[in-house]
Amino acid sequence: MPSQQTRPARGMRDFLPEDVRRRAYVIGVVSDVYQRYGFEPLETPSLENIETLTGKYGEEGNKLIFKVLRRGEHEASGETDLALRYDLTVPLARVVAEYRGQLPKFFKRYQIQPVWRADRPARGRFREFFQCDVDAIGSRSPVVETEMLAAVGDVLSRLGFDDFTIQLNHRQLLTATLNRAGIEPALHTTALVALDKLDKIGVDGVLKEMVSRSVPPDAATAVLENAHSGEFGSFSDDQGSAALQNLREIMDLCEVTAAKGHVKPAPFLARGLSYYTGAIMEVTVPDLAGSLGGGGRYDGLIGMFLGEDVPACGFSLGLERILVVMTERKMFPPQVEHASADILLTVFDQATIPEVLKLAAELRNSGTRVEVYPEPDKLGKQMKYGAARKIRFAAILGGDEIARGEVTIKNLETGAQESVPRAVVGEKIKGSSA
Repeated sequence: MPSQQTRPARGMRDFLPEDVRRRAYVIGVVSDVYQRYGFEPLETPSLENIETLTGKYGEEGNKLIFKVLRRGEHEASGETDLALRYDLTVPLARVVAEYRGQLPKFFKRYQIQPVWRADRPARGRFREFFQCDVDAIGSRSPVVETEMLAAVGDVLSRLGFDDFTIQLNHRQLLTATLNRAGIEPALHTTALVALDKLDKIGVDGVLKEMVSRSVPPDAATAVLENAHSGEFGSFSDDQGSAALQNLREIMDLCEVTAAKGHVKPAPFLARGLSYYTGAIMEVTVPDLAGSLGGGGRYDGLIGMFLGEDVPACGFSLGLERILVVMTERKMFPPQVEHASADILLTVFDQATIPEVLKLAAELRNSGTRVEVYPEPDKLGKQMKYGAARKIRFAAILGGDEIARGEVTIKNLETGAQESVPRAVVGEKIKGSSA
């Protein structure tokens, strides 16, 4: 039983080699797809000034910010001046405000870095986790949302998902719905916080929470009475009509992109963050509580730093949840699940080590991944080690092989072995792995 001293902090994790390989694979796919859509990479510090983050995430989000005590002589005061990054969106808004003169008119960036939240750990939910964000700054056109949904659809399809749904709603449509139900504007934020939990606690749970948050029972019931319809209603007011038209444009445009067939109306999708101003979206797959990611339009957030509204839209993929689902469904390709070497070079005896190292260099230069057994040992033990490491091939380079200019290659999966000229070992390995 591991001692408390050796365990990572609750909600944090160590990543062993197989974990790192899986993460690197997903991040590689995400980065490649986003670059094909014209998004550029960005990184920001892990720590932000506390005032940069507070007040940007709504009532629930503010409670989850990891605050950092002032240091040195100020530590005893219990005051905080820094906080760990809660997401990648607010830091992006700060960057746009700080470097606006250096950025293009339409700034498109992706960012893959860890964030921290003082949340209760659960399946697929951690206190430290990576986000894969993609954002577009500078345009209010529905083409922005469409391209974003297409990029997300491309990522998920490339990773092997075929059963994902992109739920789509509009913050102004929710506002119009709350107004029509008779909920006063001062209670909109609290009503949306409750509504955002619909998929977790159901209609009765949301109704109970709304009432506990001072929403009149009749008004709460009016909001929820069509909760299972899955369709947008009609709106006579300008705000609701404009929002509905915007959503229809986005859904129509998605029909000619990689998101085709995956975008569905979700009239009760709320998303808890308070900075959303327009279309909001969330990706779900069957058998997963919660989503694989989400986002939306937030035309007012950057203005908090800049003093004027700047059009912006973003989407965040939850890397950790993607990894959980892909691992459970065995979706990773063999080269990711297997060891990081294509061949193990065994060591026959001390005298052959220089030639083994020379062969290793030759193979690596040709693009083959090579692990060298570090010391002379019984060949059976070396083969057993290679098989345990899931390395497919082992090479024997004893005195006889060196004299003949050959290498004996053994397939550790089938047990078959053959001697081949030293110059073609790399081609032989690649050909057998194809």
